Amino acid sequence: MLKKMLVAGAMLLSTIGYSFAADPVKVGFIYVGPVGDHGWTYRHDIGRQQVEEAFGDKVETSYIESVPYGPQAEMVIRQMAAEHDIIFATSFGYMNEMLKVAKDFPDVKFEHATGYKQSD
Repeated sequence: MLKKMLVAGAMLLSTIGYSFAADPVKVGFIYVGPVGDHGWTYRHDIGRQQVEEAFGDKVETSYIESVPYGPQAEMVIRQMAAEHDIIFATSFGYMNEMLKVAKDFPDVKFEHATGYKQSD
């Protein structure tokens, strides 16, 4: 899963048309639990760190951990979308909120782990 996520992130970064001579691509991660859980969120955060290692100063990552599903998730996704080029939501429960916010931010790329919808 982690390897697939890194490959997807690398492919996305290389295909979205950003010039790597320009500002770094800002990538935001939304986690369902704390990064220290030694499970699902921990492994996603390792992937985030590996993106930083692989792309160096070409990317700038940030994350928000322990985001509950529902209205609070939508608020966090919306805040991230206002400041990031790409957002990775790492839990199934964020799917509908990601779709809703994506409609308002057509220039931001949204990636969702374990979701099955591409649009409403």
